Amino acid sequence: MPTIPTDQLQKFATALLVAGGATEEESRRVGPSLVDANLKGYESHGVMRIPYYLEATKTGECESGAELTILKESPTHITADANWGFGQVQAGRMMERLTEKARANGMAIGTIIHCGHIGRLGEYCERAAADGLVSMLMVNSHGGAARVAPPGGKAPRLSTNPLAIGVPNGDEPLILDFSTSATAEGKVRVKKIAGETCPEGWLLDSEGRPTTDPNKLYADPPGSILPMGGNQAYKGFGLSLMIEILTGALSGGVVARQPFYPKKGNCVFLMLLDPAAFGGAEHFQTEVANLAEYIRGCPRIDGCERIVLPGDPERFVFAERSKKGIFLDDENWAAICRLAKDLGVTVPGV
Repeated sequence: MPTIPTDQLQKFATALLVAGGATEEESRRVGPSLVDANLKGYESHGVMRIPYYLEATKTGECESGAELTILKESPTHITADANWGFGQVQAGRMMERLTEKARANGMAIGTIIHCGHIGRLGEYCERAAADGLVSMLMVNSHGGAARVAPPGGKAPRLSTNPLAIGVPNGDEPLILDFSTSATAEGKVRVKKIAGETCPEGWLLDSEGRPTTDPNKLYADPPGSILPMGGNQAYKGFGLSLMIEILTGALSGGVVARQPFYPKKGNCVFLMLLDPAAFGGAEHFQTEVANLAEYIRGCPRIDGCERIVLPGDPERFVFAERSKKGIFLDDENWAAICRLAKDLGVTVPGV
């Protein structure tokens, strides 16, 4: 697998986006965001997304230079239309506005419709935690895709509907970030491009039979991704259903339906809370730190090296890849290199 230094991959990603039609502002936000996802171990939300993003700008599924239109606003909330702009840009703009409101009023909630793919949700929670704010973020596919079948079903009905919750905790914020399906769709896409099989327990074919072939998910008729939860998958699917409502219905956007909405993107729900406005910032910090220490100090079973809390896996991967560089599988790297050749962008050494 090729390994690329972080700074070179950021420059490369940014250059690809500019050459592909994104503005300088968009490229400076989106490129580093994708590389950060790779740095944290989220290949499904990393630079492998660039060909898809640029294809979306060609087809009109994503609009370069789009403004964030405010539809409704109060001291504690914003509803907005992203006009199909780059998701990281539009969600970043919403984040900045909500942070100001949360600081002033203790809390703020924002929703966005017509938004491009906003990337790794945990990134926004990390940003909020750095500002001392508690965050909750969730998205659906804006009714443009269905990947997950309900328990007992053999046809997809919901998208993978991820959820992230972030809590400040000094240098080790607690960041919970997961899809409500057995895996993120992007991870299946990575396997498909790489020509690899998926682990057991991820997928069903169109007849509802277990499969490890990623191509089955994209077949006609399509297969599906299992809900999160194993033999209690109804819990994962139930959580996904509620996310579908809070993102698509509450925002004024679109929920899952047939036929699919003609564009793929995200409806977004984002909430920020300032602990200072509730039980007090100092009290909150002390309680969270004590709780994390108490859990980490739990006696461990044989073979367990450490107790892992939300956010730890990303920190472990970040520390390693910051030193060694970011590795990409051969096929996904080849796809990016082909795009670079088409756009006249120099490929960095690996």
